[in-house]
Amino acid sequence: MGSLCVCACVRACVCVCSHLSLPHPKGMVLTHLKVQPGECIIVKGLVPPDAKSFALNMGRVNSDLALHFNPRFESHGDARTIICNSLQCGEWGQEQREPEFPFQQGQDAKICISFDAQELMVGLPGDQQLKFPNRLGLEAIEFFSVEGDFRVKSIKFK
Repeated sequence: MGSLCVCACVRACVCVCSHLSLPHPKGMVLTHLKVQPGECIIVKGLVPPDAKSFALNMGRVNSDLALHFNPRFESHGDARTIICNSLQCGEWGQEQREPEFPFQQGQDAKICISFDAQELMVGLPGDQQLKFPNRLGLEAIEFFSVEGDFRVKSIKFK
């Protein structure tokens, strides 16, 4: 496993993860972040050719997620569907299913996440964007994780 740069205290940072080997059983977890409303987390990576699903999670801690963003190529009975949900005190909320699926197995992908008091916005490949309600009233993203079939190449906080 290579090195990973984490820059949570600055306004703009690029972390290049060329030697990071994902998926890992526990994935990548970043804590003690202070991403404010209007700021962005930009994740670039590779979706492997045999990808089944991956997830980006963000919130306060791993049991309080303002957004569980879960593209599923073929997983949990879903095919080419994006599942979005929130997790509050360990309890899942109502799923939101997105029928538009811009991800391709074997290709790079760029995902941009920002938020405000009302919603979280996710910029997707092909200039698509989805919105998800800020059910937790999130004031700062302090926790961010990547799980599953997604090889992170860089993370930028802007």
